[in-house]
Amino acid sequence: MTTVPVKGIGKIIFSSSLGTLIEWYDFYIFGMLARTISVQFFPEGNETAALLSTLAIFAAGFLVRPFGALVFGRLGDLVGRKYTFLLTLVLMGGSTFLIGLVPSYKAIGMAAPLLVLLLRLIQGLALGGEYGGAATYVAEHSPESKRGYYTSWIQTTATLGLFVALGIIMLVKSNMSDAAFTAEWGGWRYPFWISILLVGVSIYIRLKMKESPMYAALKEEGTTSVNPIRESFGHKANFKMVLLALFGAVMGQGVIWYTGQFYAQSFLENTVKLEFMQNREILLWAIGLATPFFLFFGWLSDKLGRKWIMLTGMLLGVIFYRPIFNGFLKDTNINTRLSTIQPGFDKIKTAQTPAVTDTVSKNGFTTYVTHSNTSYALPDGTGYTEKRADTLLSASGGLENKLKQDLKPSYSDIILPAPLKWKFILLVWVMIIFVTMAYGPIAAFLVEMFPTKIRYTSMSLPYHIGNGVFGGLVPFIATLLSTTFVNDPLVGLWYPIGVAALCFIIGALYLSNKIDEDVND
Repeated sequence: MTTVPVKGIGKIIFSSSLGTLIEWYDFYIFGMLARTISVQFFPEGNETAALLSTLAIFAAGFLVRPFGALVFGRLGDLVGRKYTFLLTLVLMGGSTFLIGLVPSYKAIGMAAPLLVLLLRLIQGLALGGEYGGAATYVAEHSPESKRGYYTSWIQTTATLGLFVALGIIMLVKSNMSDAAFTAEWGGWRYPFWISILLVGVSIYIRLKMKESPMYAALKEEGTTSVNPIRESFGHKANFKMVLLALFGAVMGQGVIWYTGQFYAQSFLENTVKLEFMQNREILLWAIGLATPFFLFFGWLSDKLGRKWIMLTGMLLGVIFYRPIFNGFLKDTNINTRLSTIQPGFDKIKTAQTPAVTDTVSKNGFTTYVTHSNTSYALPDGTGYTEKRADTLLSASGGLENKLKQDLKPSYSDIILPAPLKWKFILLVWVMIIFVTMAYGPIAAFLVEMFPTKIRYTSMSLPYHIGNGVFGGLVPFIATLLSTTFVNDPLVGLWYPIGVAALCFIIGALYLSNKIDEDVND
């Protein structure tokens, strides 16, 4: 039996986690800037179509992750863990940097979204090979009594990658005007360029790492797998475990992860219409306060087992998603807030942009549509921008005019007063706690399901189908449902709720809560 060294585990965890964190950062800045990117890389005139196209490209990166898992998982089982996830790091960092260099649609037409799509696919392939390698590498260095805790550090990297992406975007945005940030070669490109520096540091650290002791022992004995893909999926018993991992654990964990963090941010920005910076501030606080719970639930899984902690996180999401998201909508309903203003107080105009008038002449009538944006502050500190489109119908040379005021103005850039902002932080934090329960123990759970010689391949595929495809499609499918069934702004939640509920049932019936103490097989 191979002896697992405990000494230096902190360095191993740090080296593995840093690279994985940077890969997640690279992967998520695209989604964090989806609305800005949609303006740069798609034709003007239909913002919804451009946003959906951008989210589709974002989703394409998730769809190819399972192929990356197969390619790099096989490579990791054939040549080793260290050099495989070194390669994925280079591919990810290079692609991210190049996305920041792609000219806009105005400059090169359809070549712009096609180039972004190509680079996004390379990102997806690279990420498909990264996570399984890092989780396997740390698990194969960990003692059995602390495997859940040690691998939970790897589990923090996805959320911390999101945290770093949000932080860098906010830092860049806070130092320039909206126009400078959203310009063709503006500040939105900086987070992509910064990636190359982060990747350089991580490559330097990973070059100093040694091969996993369990894999090194197999290689020395000459018992590594000759065909990891065939052994993973061609053997009935192992294939059954792959399916069980996917449908009984990772599928539900994936939708919980992306709903609690990614869709929450998209919903607050695009449906609730929160102001750009405050929306990200809410997510930053929630992520920062919730991240330690990945470690807590990883540690707890070493004591109680993995199964019920993960499934409880899924069940809580199923129960509480609709009440939480409905609370976001109710608390930011401007018409309701206007109706509750006390006598003697009123909204205060804080800013107004010059109105723009469109003119249309037809059949002797001329229609003037005046678009105006006016910002207000309410007595309780709530801020918002009102967008109106008032119509003036003119006939007979202007002798007969009819003014039709916009009775349903739209509201955007909503800024919450401090108490309400902290309530939103609390609600997002609660959803991320569900994430930490479902995600914290899952690396140890997957490692324990498969033998060493095909572990990289076997655990990577179900992870990236469940997390990447089922989970990664949450923003796109939820947004598509919301734009199709416009009368129900919460309709998009039925997708993650349905998937998580199904996964909970399968997991409860068929998963074992027993910890496999010996993964040295």
